[in-house]
Amino acid sequence: MSLAEAIKDEARALGFQAVGIATVPSSAAPAGLFDRLQEWLRRGYHGTMAWMSRDPARRADPRSVLPGCRSLISVGMNYDTGHRATEGPGYGRIARYAWGQDYHRVLGDRLKRLESRIHELAPDATTRSYVDTGPVMEKAWAQRAGLGWIGKHSNLVSSGYGSWLLLGEILTTLELAPDEPATDLCGSCTLCLQACPTGAIVEPYVVDATRCISYLTIEFRGPGDDIPTELSSQMGNHIFGCDDCLDICPFNLRGEATTEAAFLPSPTTLAPRLDELAALDEATFAGRFQSSPIRRAKLPGLQRNIAIARSNQRL
Repeated sequence: MSLAEAIKDEARALGFQAVGIATVPSSAAPAGLFDRLQEWLRRGYHGTMAWMSRDPARRADPRSVLPGCRSLISVGMNYDTGHRATEGPGYGRIARYAWGQDYHRVLGDRLKRLESRIHELAPDATTRSYVDTGPVMEKAWAQRAGLGWIGKHSNLVSSGYGSWLLLGEILTTLELAPDEPATDLCGSCTLCLQACPTGAIVEPYVVDATRCISYLTIEFRGPGDDIPTELSSQMGNHIFGCDDCLDICPFNLRGEATTEAAFLPSPTTLAPRLDELAALDEATFAGRFQSSPIRRAKLPGLQRNIAIARSNQRL
């Protein structure tokens, strides 16, 4: 068994449903990555996410993150639990990835264990792992590693797991046999563009984050009055993230539900009552969402989102 296959076997044993390897070019960043990032930033589509504009050349080239990087191991975990959110007056909507425990911890702990196993298999290897927080264009590298393709909604789509893969990666100085990059199977489908309530998918494969409900409910820190009415009125009952462009994707009809207990929803995340959440104080918020991605919105942000959702339900 090759070293690459041994590493992939270890990844699967740790609970990663998808794993692939991409070669990092030794002389230059992969063609197109830096240019696409630069154009997206030039249009201002990153909004208030200032970290996205810091040293974009480094973000596009793993060798700038890990000197001597020769391979990138991309992994994915299925987070589709098969549940359906409770809808109706008085209820909010939370994106599926935030129904359970914080995926940064779930994937991050296992990636550290995978790194340890790699060092046992190849003691001279240098590695560095990330889950969504490092300066790595993880979706682009996941496509190069064969996990899936970047769909027209700019998220990764897997032929086996649809859009419900949480991604992580390990950068390494090992030269590993790469997998075949995934082929884009979106074809002429534009359902995700049509489904976006705020028109954030401004063209196929390009998302203006400043119009995206996920950005507005999580990353944007301003008061509700700073969100244009044309956007807030289309946010519906979304109070943390949005799955609208993912829910409509035909490839999501094929996947099986995850068996990962960490991603199972709680009563609060599956059926969030707006009146109950609006009454939370800081201590209760911190306790209830201690192990949840929802902490990122902070209590003022969540309360702002709840106020918008309640206003939309009264319309």
